[in-house]
Amino acid sequence: MRDPHDIIIRPIVTEASMDNMADKKYTFVVDKKSNKTEIKNAVEKIFGVKVDSVNTMNMLGKKKRMGASVGKKNDWKKAIVTLTEESKTIEFFEGI
Repeated sequence: MRDPHDIIIRPIVTEASMDNMADKKYTFVVDKKSNKTEIKNAVEKIFGVKVDSVNTMNMLGKKKRMGASVGKKNDWKKAIVTLTEESKTIEFFEGI
């Protein structure tokens, strides 16, 4: 089994993700090869909460230009984790 810190890369802190925190939904950038079960186990182990569901989506990297040359940012995977009603909140997001 992989280390949970290798699966959960970083949280996503945007206005939309902050609004979802009232419904106990938290957004993370996760490893592209991870599946929903691995993400659920990693969040439960790292933060000590109970996960109800996990929604994942593959995000395409944007195209960027520098003068005449065109490049592309990396593709990445986003996970929206919903906690159960009786679960505590994730303390990492409380100070933001």
